[in-house]
Amino acid sequence: MSYTDKKVSIMKDQSIAGCPVETAVNIIGGKWKILIIARLAHIGKQRFGKLNRSIPDVSERVLTRQLRELEKDGLIYRQVFAEVPPRVEYSLSKKGETLIPILNLLAEWGKKQQSLIINNINKNDTDHLSTRHVL
Repeated sequence: MSYTDKKVSIMKDQSIAGCPVETAVNIIGGKWKILIIARLAHIGKQRFGKLNRSIPDVSERVLTRQLRELEKDGLIYRQVFAEVPPRVEYSLSKKGETLIPILNLLAEWGKKQQSLIINNINKNDTDHLSTRHVL
């Protein structure tokens, strides 16, 4: 369900989402949306097949659903070309582009986490090698 659908539901219930982080997560949350946005930000316009290949673990069905939700929420554009066979390209909208600085910060945080994980693995390997087992 796209955030737009959730927003309509909230308006019908006359309740207001209080936490801005919750609002952001409702829009870009999920396993694939942030990766889709990141790929479009990094590479630019993408056809469906190329986008699907750039995120190898996502199924075509799930990717299609996530793209539709991102389009409905105004984060991406879907351009259909009147060709045979049909060609569709996806790109970030102006609203989607506002996420690029956030994605850059998230990428920096991720790099630091990767370094910490690698350092921990190396430290554990070194500790394991230096420990003598006496039988």
